[in-house]
Amino acid sequence: MTRPLFLGSEIYRGSSYGAWHPLRVPRVSTVMDLARAMGWLGPEQYRTSPRAKPHALTIWHTPDYVAALSRAEAAQEVSDETRARHALGTVANPVYPEMYRRPATAAGASLLAGELLAQGGVIHHPGGGTHHGFPDRAGGFCYLNDPVLAMLSLRRAGARRIAYVDIDAHHSDGVEHAFAGDPETLLISVHEERRWPFTGALEEDGGGNCLNLPVPRGFNDSEMAEVCARLILPAVAGFAPDAIVLQCGADAVTEDPLSRLALSNNAHWDVLRGLMALGCPRLLVLGGGGYNPWSVGRLWTGVWAVLNGHEIPERLPEGAEAVLRGLSWENPPRLGRAPAAHWFTTLRDAPRPGPVRAEVTERLAVLTARPAARGAVPE
Repeated sequence: MTRPLFLGSEIYRGSSYGAWHPLRVPRVSTVMDLARAMGWLGPEQYRTSPRAKPHALTIWHTPDYVAALSRAEAAQEVSDETRARHALGTVANPVYPEMYRRPATAAGASLLAGELLAQGGVIHHPGGGTHHGFPDRAGGFCYLNDPVLAMLSLRRAGARRIAYVDIDAHHSDGVEHAFAGDPETLLISVHEERRWPFTGALEEDGGGNCLNLPVPRGFNDSEMAEVCARLILPAVAGFAPDAIVLQCGADAVTEDPLSRLALSNNAHWDVLRGLMALGCPRLLVLGGGGYNPWSVGRLWTGVWAVLNGHEIPERLPEGAEAVLRGLSWENPPRLGRAPAAHWFTTLRDAPRPGPVRAEVTERLAVLTARPAARGAVPE
């Protein structure tokens, strides 16, 4: 694979978790449309995601759960027993028309990515990043855990040591459940403190291979730069992975309704650039959270630009601007005003620097004292 590959699907266009759910907004389809409008995504770099077959999902998910998910889509309802056991048909994980096909498509892309990266390369899979799924139940809008499936696929295709970096606003509880204590996996999660799922405490080290950094409200670009320079890049470099998986959730930016962090999208792109500079032979960038359609679409399109070395212009061309002006957001929480002008005209946010607060530096000091922060994951 000589050029980065984009894995996408039309299933994301028009598919919604329901009129009041945070995932009612268009996300992956916006990235596809924006990247094409910019002239950055030709057919030679695009591949349609396959839908994972039920048996393929059972490399981590239980057969009973996969069958229950498939039955729920077919029936468009669940029993009380299924709801209690598998967390399907809840407010967070509702019954909706594509509730099996959509996550199975994301999972299929992650499984395929591991195979395609066998000989090295770079893949962007913005439909992935569903890091809250567990083997036998859904969680946090995530019916399947495609990051876990991607990492298992990478390992099956020859990547022995895998570094997983998660900069979503929410802790990657499902991924930690899968790989905690695995000496050939390094897990780093930077997430908002006292935010659902209320896991990933500073002292949680998963047996030595997990670096969990809960950060305070208002976490800014300067603080993320400090975290990247002192923790993320040294730990990943020291670990010397065969593959890096970056979960690039877009819900840590200021405008997102489901967090209270204050990053600009520049922070995400800078973390990505730093990881790219390490020269790891395999890089997979997943999506994740993100519930403001403009900020998600702009951030993940910028990820594709960074992966390809495209210059991000100050002003979007007319076609790309039309994509953003064509978005709508019904019942937007916390917006309370018209969309900001730059949501239509640029991909890049204004930087959001600020002080590097004591609670951030103190927590970094705790983590950087651990062997895993030098890449020395205990056997």
